Amino acid sequence: MGAADFAFYLFAITVVAAGLFVVVARNPVHSVLWLILAFLSSAGLFVLLGAEFVAMLLVIVYVGAVAVLFLFVVMMLDVDFAELKAEMAKYMPLALLIGIVILMQLGIAFGVWQASDQAESLRAAVAADYGRAENTAMLGQLVYDDYLLLFQLAGLILLVAMIGAIVLTLRHRADVKRQDIVAQIMRDPKLAMEIRDVKPGQGL
Repeated sequence: MGAADFAFYLFAITVVAAGLFVVVARNPVHSVLWLILAFLSSAGLFVLLGAEFVAMLLVIVYVGAVAVLFLFVVMMLDVDFAELKAEMAKYMPLALLIGIVILMQLGIAFGVWQASDQAESLRAAVAADYGRAENTAMLGQLVYDDYLLLFQLAGLILLVAMIGAIVLTLRHRADVKRQDIVAQIMRDPKLAMEIRDVKPGQGL
């Protein structure tokens, strides 16, 4: 087994293990950290496939932005995790049943999996020739030429997710002094200042 095979199995096992710990971790913050590990391992798999640009994009966008956003939302939300876990325990049998059904479906699908003889031709039909274009140029042609609408919709979904995170973490507290620019501009100078006649030797 060469170095590439060893790296593949290492990254693959790490992705599967990190994905499992994302689900079973008791602390949501730990779940997000395991998710970041899964993203990094997936980036390693992309590097082994020769898709360096996609790997760097995964690290920058998902690890550097999305996962950190999840982490801040989980840490800033005032959620009673004990009550949440108690509510989740009631649906555990149904969740296990759904998980078993999904695993059975995956087993059936992979049991009849066969590599098509036309795989190379079908892949060449949607991408440029590997010998004539670089990885980044091919990806740019696919994303910004052929699938521009889907790319813009993905950006819109991320924008909605960011706005939702801001709304969820926004707190209006009455005991916190906030600056009101309009009230400062519209105030009456006669009411803002008061002249007092202080006698010598006495304080206010």
